[in-house]
Amino acid sequence: MRRASGPLGLVLVWFLASTTGVLPESVLASPVDVVQRAADLIGTGELPQAIAASGRRAATGFLIGATVALALSLTAGLFRLGEDVIDASMGMFRAIPWVGLIPLFIVWFGIDETPKIALVALGVTYPLYFNIYGGIRSADSQLIEAGRMAGLGRIGLIRYVILPSALPGALVGLRYALSTAWLALVFAEQVNADAGIGYLMSNAQQYFQTDVIVLCLAVYAVLGLLCDFAVRLLSRRLLAWRASFDGEGA
Repeated sequence: MRRASGPLGLVLVWFLASTTGVLPESVLASPVDVVQRAADLIGTGELPQAIAASGRRAATGFLIGATVALALSLTAGLFRLGEDVIDASMGMFRAIPWVGLIPLFIVWFGIDETPKIALVALGVTYPLYFNIYGGIRSADSQLIEAGRMAGLGRIGLIRYVILPSALPGALVGLRYALSTAWLALVFAEQVNADAGIGYLMSNAQQYFQTDVIVLCLAVYAVLGLLCDFAVRLLSRRLLAWRASFDGEGA
């Protein structure tokens, strides 16, 4: 409940500013108008269809990006030659704003679904790669030595020591990657989309429908929040063995 107090307070201020006229509807629609518009779009089926289209793009891009990130991070983290070849290149490419690659993706892939999915995949790859790679390389050397003394070979060390040590970092990377996936999708769906949440936003922009724009932003936020909540639950299950600091105070 305490975590919800901040967003609820913002909605209350927004509602009061709208009802008192401090915030004109031409600038930003009221929460009541946004809720009414949501009901209308759900009734016509437009909003569920848009969410489904965006969800497919996000899921496809995430799966591609996660697969690439996992392969690269394991190669760079477990093999010295892999680190020499991959890590410096990833650091260089990370400095390039991935949003700035949209024109190049359009040249390469056209204006259909491919550049949108590619942008999401690219946005997902970096946070997952660096967190998994960092988790592998930060494995406790004393645990590795203890594993060797216990008779574990290289495969055993990787399976029972190194990968479990990298799991917390991988889950942090997963949270960042999922949030980045939705952020990338916001930009990707502005590029000649004919379906999806971004398509609704683009149409609303042309007709100055701030209620639809706010609704679409809220949908993006809720979807991202649900993904983050799912990863938190997954982390609690997978890291139940690991003591962690949960905060202090009331």
